[in-house]
Amino acid sequence: MADVIIAGGGLAGLFNALMLNRAGLQVTLIEKKQYPFHRVCGEYISNEILPLLEHLGINVHSLGASRINRLEVTATSGAKLKQQLDLGGFGISRYLLDNYLYEMCAAEGVKFLLGTRINDIRFMQNLFEVELPDSVLHSPLVIGAFGKRSSLDNKLNRSFFHRRSPYVGIKQHARIDFPTDLIQLNSFRNGYCGVSKIEGDRYCVCSLAHRDDLRRLGSLEALQEKVINQNPYQKAIFNNAEWLMDKPEVINEISFEKKQPVEKHILMSGDTAGMIAPLCGNGMTMAIHSAKILSNIIIQHYKGEPAFSLQQRAVLEQAYTLSWNQHFARRLWVGRQLQSLFGSNILMHAAIETLKHLPGVTNWMVKQTHGRSIYG
Repeated sequence: MADVIIAGGGLAGLFNALMLNRAGLQVTLIEKKQYPFHRVCGEYISNEILPLLEHLGINVHSLGASRINRLEVTATSGAKLKQQLDLGGFGISRYLLDNYLYEMCAAEGVKFLLGTRINDIRFMQNLFEVELPDSVLHSPLVIGAFGKRSSLDNKLNRSFFHRRSPYVGIKQHARIDFPTDLIQLNSFRNGYCGVSKIEGDRYCVCSLAHRDDLRRLGSLEALQEKVINQNPYQKAIFNNAEWLMDKPEVINEISFEKKQPVEKHILMSGDTAGMIAPLCGNGMTMAIHSAKILSNIIIQHYKGEPAFSLQQRAVLEQAYTLSWNQHFARRLWVGRQLQSLFGSNILMHAAIETLKHLPGVTNWMVKQTHGRSIYG
């Protein structure tokens, strides 16, 4: 029986696995896919996370990560807002980073069950049952790191799952003529597209669009032509891109509604606990940071004790909920407010033209979606 079972092998799952394993806990991570694989993601990480990565022995720039220190936001009208990113960030693909972390964790003793889907998670008599297609695993603790939206959310009857979300995420990699130090957010009706460099000569081009537009137009190609390319900056990128993936990676029903960090005693981490609007460019950072917070609290309150009581569990869950809200509640709220601007071409044009004359306000808004440096 593992000390901790982790459901999902994205950034939150992998970083929890790495840190808990190094603390001496026996960790089993279950992932429905096989590494390496693509994920719908903007693939930009704030530099606030670099001290933690250094502490863990992870050098992203040795993997070829780009260095990003400028932001541009554009509207379909052609208006453009430019902002220097004081803290800055880097770009790296999930295909590369997740696989690197998987290999590191596996080499250090984390047990992986890949290509394995979880049918259900039940909490009974102070112990979890994790039901797989051909077996049932048991553990005192389960971490939910299964991403933005999963069938497990439905099994757990999480409130956000039953409210339809109108957003569709679409990611591609491309070779384009574009600055290496810039992240650009190009808005269009009901959505936006983020463009930034990752490793090698590749760029991540990741759009968030409205489900109704895709349904009305009938295809991703038509959505690109009739909606996304209404932004002239985005149109120029798409017309001159060399696409590097066989087909775009797509995810439906992306929800930015408030979630709970603990559901039925499962400790949620990363996007499973709460997802910041992608235009804030910091979902990957939050996933890693949330893993650090959760791992530290588990290590402090659990330590692989065979007689882990319900009272101890309650203290652990309360400590994690409090810490999650202290670090992320305001950040997520600000992200949801900014998200609403991207629904209207008129609002975006007005916001950009106003913020051009208020650089201090723009800098403040950027800081609200980022945190301070995270140390080990």
